[in-house]
Amino acid sequence: MSLWDTPLFCKLAITTGTFKVECPKVTRPHMSQDAMIKRRRTRQIKVGGVRIGGGAPISIQSMTTSRTSDVAASVAEIRKLESAGCEIVRVAIRDSRDASAVKAIKSKVKIPVVCDIHFDHNLALACINAGADKIRLNPGNIRKREDVAAVIKAAKRARIPIRVGVNSGSAGGSTPNALVRAANRYIKIIEELDFRDIIVSLKASDVLSTVEAYKKMSVLCDYPLHLGVTAAGPYDSGIVKSSIGIGSLLMEGIGDTIRVSLTADPVEEVRAARRILSALDLRSFGPEIISCPTCGRCQVDLVKIVADVERKLSTVNCQLSTKRPLTIAIMGCEVNGPGEVEEADIGIAAGKGSGALFIKGRIVRRVKEKDFAKELIKELKKI
Repeated sequence: MSLWDTPLFCKLAITTGTFKVECPKVTRPHMSQDAMIKRRRTRQIKVGGVRIGGGAPISIQSMTTSRTSDVAASVAEIRKLESAGCEIVRVAIRDSRDASAVKAIKSKVKIPVVCDIHFDHNLALACINAGADKIRLNPGNIRKREDVAAVIKAAKRARIPIRVGVNSGSAGGSTPNALVRAANRYIKIIEELDFRDIIVSLKASDVLSTVEAYKKMSVLCDYPLHLGVTAAGPYDSGIVKSSIGIGSLLMEGIGDTIRVSLTADPVEEVRAARRILSALDLRSFGPEIISCPTCGRCQVDLVKIVADVERKLSTVNCQLSTKRPLTIAIMGCEVNGPGEVEEADIGIAAGKGSGALFIKGRIVRRVKEKDFAKELIKELKKI
């Protein structure tokens, strides 16, 4: 008996005018209730118009690279990030000029603006007066109780939250225990000032230390946690470290807002964050592309085709299902192709220079390789 005679494989015969598919009907199982991620219960904090924790969707953050005092450049960058899907943006406040620019920036952008404060608590006070939506304080360099108290008093009056932003450079060490101790010491000071609108982050550049620190912190408080691996590095290695660190925590239900820190265009941080959340079925941002990794059986330029479809998708406004995202399968050969395509909303199983276009599991017509992307997008718009 050959592989083709077993029920695990499908046949796709391409002739000059017809397709013949012989494939057992396979139903892809939906995620069971037991398999769904059960998120940690936290209190809910509001940052501008975005809710964090308390069952709210996990929000995506990034940070500008422009000098904050350059209002035009900062606004242009924030708008670009917003278009990519960023929901909260952080700006660096280095001096009084940066703090003074916050009001003008806020008036020109839609998403909440968080001010990143180090060394000088007076900059936090200036940013609060300028309308900042949240203040990030570094426990490693704003230490005096009276300085913290002044910021908390102003934040309470403005009704904005504080992020206790611990990282390995400010905690006196990068061990999980050092990160947790630094956060807890600072939180205790803030709680003694009768303030509870707190978000916590504990970031190290080491993935294992970061994950363990968040796990420890998650059982010690009910504050929302901002996830990230700090200084994760250049794009390729940074994506891997962030995906492992952030993803493993999210899978355990830990995390309420995330930033993927990359030495790259901040827009790439946002795209990576969306992909992490989508991969875990925690959020849906548009059609999901299912495509094979290609092998010697593939007889079309699948890499180019998938890139073309992905590029064209960015211009399509898709109505999303409330239960699941639309799926687009683009498969390069006759082995796994038909089975995967049958289970997608729309897709193509390729042969040599052409392929079978499937819609909701049924073949509708034959499509030439050069028209794959165009035909998929055309049919997607109809769906």
